[in-house]
Amino acid sequence: MNGAPAFEAISRKVRSGEPLGRADGVYLYTEAPFHALGKLAHQVRTEKNGNRAYYVFKRYLNTTNICYAGCKFCSFAAHEKEARSYRMTAGDIVARACAEPADYDELHIVGGHDPKQTSLEYWIPVIEELHRRVPHVQLALFTAAEIDYMCKRARCTYEEGLRLLRDAGLTSLNGGGAEILVARVRKLVCPRKASAEEWLEVHRVAHRLGIKTNCTMLYGHVETIEERVEHLALLRELQAETGGFKCFVPLAFHPEGNDLEEYGWTGGIDDLRTIAVSRLMLDNIDHIKAYWISYGIKLAQLGLHFGADDIDGTVDNEQRIYREAGSTTDQSTPAQELKRAIKEAGFEPTRRNLLYAVMEPA
Repeated sequence: MNGAPAFEAISRKVRSGEPLGRADGVYLYTEAPFHALGKLAHQVRTEKNGNRAYYVFKRYLNTTNICYAGCKFCSFAAHEKEARSYRMTAGDIVARACAEPADYDELHIVGGHDPKQTSLEYWIPVIEELHRRVPHVQLALFTAAEIDYMCKRARCTYEEGLRLLRDAGLTSLNGGGAEILVARVRKLVCPRKASAEEWLEVHRVAHRLGIKTNCTMLYGHVETIEERVEHLALLRELQAETGGFKCFVPLAFHPEGNDLEEYGWTGGIDDLRTIAVSRLMLDNIDHIKAYWISYGIKLAQLGLHFGADDIDGTVDNEQRIYREAGSTTDQSTPAQELKRAIKEAGFEPTRRNLLYAVMEPA
């Protein structure tokens, strides 16, 4: 592809609703004029979501940092005998989830491959108790990698495990664990975790069972641009099959305290280009998130002009994963600050729940 004619050809595809191919995605990443790319992504974002920018009242719990997956990019995991390791009890989890004020809409839980916590036997009664104690709260629990780990330990199929969790009160799966859905990358950075095919299959089964999910991409480490685009294309193909993804969340790699420090931090241009390319490649996923905890509020504001329509939420318990990886961004913020940031960026603050139903008052 060459220059302006190539960008105009892609623009025509976008305007006509034609899906972009892998070659289009590589061009957008490597050659498309930066401001024109942002403008095109913003047009798509506006057509889908108007002038709204979504946020959510969320409580976030990292229930354990004990994990034996051994991911090279992770600064959070610890082995059980390390001094910094921790594991919440079931009672601690319920108490923190139910602590006043419990006027939030989403409970987001992520742990690790912890053999004493990450099991169906452990979590089903906890979910049932959460559903009983805070029935208004929607439960976004576990990544596909955690589901894979739990089901393998229980020697059950994904469908059997997910049915049990859904019937206990699970609302949605988190989008993590995807990293880059390419075998070469996973062999280098997360060889002991669910494969790309397994990650996709967990979400496929969840969607078939009526469980909506998010999807993510961890970028800025060992992957190539072509591998980022392949990742996006695989997500688009699964969404065309199932329609079960609510939102895509690009996650910038944070390099401190892990085995991939040499790759450093992503730049703001790369971050904004990734948001924009994601919006254009994932035309069949309604929402793109500029995750303020990863990017910081200021870059998240810019992300709203490059294709994103969501900046995440209030997060009234600290999100520890990014803190451990060197993030200096505040890990929680009041709703008023998020609303102010959205308004300052020129958008309408819109409070949502986990499934993107608009909540009142905003």
